[in-house]
Amino acid sequence: MKRRKYSKKKYKQSIFLVVIMASIAVYFSFFYNQSLEVWQQQERKNIVFIDGGLEYFFSDVSEGTVKEFIEKRNILLGEGENIFPREESKLFSGARISLVRTRTLKVHIDNNDHIVHTQVLTVGEVLDESALSIDADDILSLNRETAVENDMTVTVTRVTLEEVSLEKSLPFEKKITEDKTLSWRKNIVKQKGENGIQKSTYRISKYNGKEVKRILLKTEVLREPIPEIITQGTLVELGKSHTGGASWYAYTGTMSAANPWLPKGSYVKVTNVDNSKSVIVQINDRGPFAPGRIIDLDKVAFAKIASLGAGVINVKMEEITN
Repeated sequence: MKRRKYSKKKYKQSIFLVVIMASIAVYFSFFYNQSLEVWQQQERKNIVFIDGGLEYFFSDVSEGTVKEFIEKRNILLGEGENIFPREESKLFSGARISLVRTRTLKVHIDNNDHIVHTQVLTVGEVLDESALSIDADDILSLNRETAVENDMTVTVTRVTLEEVSLEKSLPFEKKITEDKTLSWRKNIVKQKGENGIQKSTYRISKYNGKEVKRILLKTEVLREPIPEIITQGTLVELGKSHTGGASWYAYTGTMSAANPWLPKGSYVKVTNVDNSKSVIVQINDRGPFAPGRIIDLDKVAFAKIASLGAGVINVKMEEITN
């Protein structure tokens, strides 16, 4: 089989043809790209503009770059505010332009005002990114999800929880036993009483250092009270007796009475003859000086044997000798 041989002339013609075709391809590619760019610039676009978290829809947008878009609509950027994509970026239909605004927020905490400049959207995010130390128990005047607005004020109320234990005295009780062989004026302490101790534990809530709530968590007795045991004599030796009327008056408010002749400091047993109720009183005053009356009881003593409304009652008065 014979190989086809090309002449030198035909070879040069082939090379020239390839160069021409490549040049045409480059020319048309450049023209196409330029035309595409012009077409894209002239295309009416739909753009979403996001300003501080709020979305705005613009249709039939003819501007070719972000800068042209914001300049035509007199959108001004404040100090420290950013826009994305960058201003020199080209616009295509469906593009989303975000403007991150800087807001000024005042945080009132610990009796001080702190000015915070922020680009985040919620109160919680502001507090999280700030250098302020805020505990989970602290109370905010606004919810953490509240959208940040310029010149907004957030007040932080400090809440502290602490457990406090307090001790108090538990009073002892008196146990009295009677002894008929012992004089009524005598008592013997068989066992001295002693107060106990009770501890109570509270959880205390404080707002900005002021207590607002107290909850009792537990109570425990550290020491039981010791009762006081007393033996009281009941032996009353009676001497001369007298009968007559008894009245009352407000004198000392004690178990005392007035009598015209018995020695002051002496004791008598007075019995209401109508109901047999008795009381022992000490003579510390003089009177009464009315006919038929032998004793004037202090109000509290009279009330033990008769109604105060009775005024005057019939009594037997017996002198006590022991």
